[in-house]
Amino acid sequence: MNIHEYQAKQLFKQYGIPVSVGGMAETVEQAAEIASGINPPYILKAQVHSGGRGKAGGIRKADTLEEVRTYSGELFGKVLVTRQTGPKGKTVHKLLITEAADIKEEYYVAVSVDRRAGQIVLLGCRDGGVEIEEIARSAPERIIKTAFSLTTGLKDYHVRYFLDKMGLPYSGELAGIINGMVRLFVEKDCSLVEINPLALLTDGSYQAVDAKINFDDNALYRHPEIEEMRDLNEEDPYEIQAKQRGLSYISIGGNIGCMVNGAGLAMATMDMIRSLGARPANFLDVGGTATVERVTKAFEIIMSDPEVRIILVNIFGGIVKCDVIAQGIIEAVKVTELKVPVVVRFEGTNMEMAREIITASGLKIVSANSLGEAARYCADYVGKEVRT
Repeated sequence: MNIHEYQAKQLFKQYGIPVSVGGMAETVEQAAEIASGINPPYILKAQVHSGGRGKAGGIRKADTLEEVRTYSGELFGKVLVTRQTGPKGKTVHKLLITEAADIKEEYYVAVSVDRRAGQIVLLGCRDGGVEIEEIARSAPERIIKTAFSLTTGLKDYHVRYFLDKMGLPYSGELAGIINGMVRLFVEKDCSLVEINPLALLTDGSYQAVDAKINFDDNALYRHPEIEEMRDLNEEDPYEIQAKQRGLSYISIGGNIGCMVNGAGLAMATMDMIRSLGARPANFLDVGGTATVERVTKAFEIIMSDPEVRIILVNIFGGIVKCDVIAQGIIEAVKVTELKVPVVVRFEGTNMEMAREIITASGLKIVSANSLGEAARYCADYVGKEVRT
């Protein structure tokens, strides 16, 4: 789960991390009111779940209250298109209004998880204020990493080593910021706590000019106060529908819908589609009990994406037999009145019987003998659509 910058900065303040003075506005008048209570010049920042807001025109500097009104009026309702949002972009509904910082230098600092090492890792770079993904691709050696375990926790020598590698002098203020980030990361079950940039101001102090926090969805039940920060306007509507219906769904943006029972099998299915030069539209795991109701809901969610041209159903029959799932698929296809072809691949218990049931149904369903055959059929189908 992601939250907005203004929400992240509220949490930063609770953990002793210095942030700029300001507030969140949802109207032009609110923006002007907030600005009237702080010192100019002002920074207006669009609040959407995406990086690269500055390049997309989502960050403006204003010198007067009149400019605050003008620029906020231009930003509200603006659709920001960044590399992270994709071509559809995201509409601006909220602005963060703050005092402009007098910046001398900018750095990147973050706390994340090193999944290979099974440890928490401090990430740092002297080049702050830019998209860290660009540096990771072009000059990965410039990113400093210092890992530590939850067993020992973050020690002062970790902080000293990290700052030394970054070429920054150790100070109580910097150590306090890093320790605050780590405490926030652990106590709130985060997957990322990021400051980009962490600014050294001309007066010698430090300030988190930007803030980004991601949370582990599986731990949200322990943090109802974090769950309340969720902004559904920023989330994929199909993913929201799926979650409400107890399904695991992630939109990817392709045109081959995928319905699979099992997360690992779902990823293998998407990999197979990609290997053929085609694009999966989604990740969708119907779980171990692919009932008629669940399959019907899955079809409805997949088809709510107008880009889907064909659906690949990949089922492994273990405890739930393939023939039972085949009946469920047939009923679901009838109920949803699908307008696109469906390709089904069965493997496991009673798979031959399942294929016979599909063939005898007379519906617009293609039965494939292997995942490769099913993926190839789908890739060829969408390829023909493009060519015609």
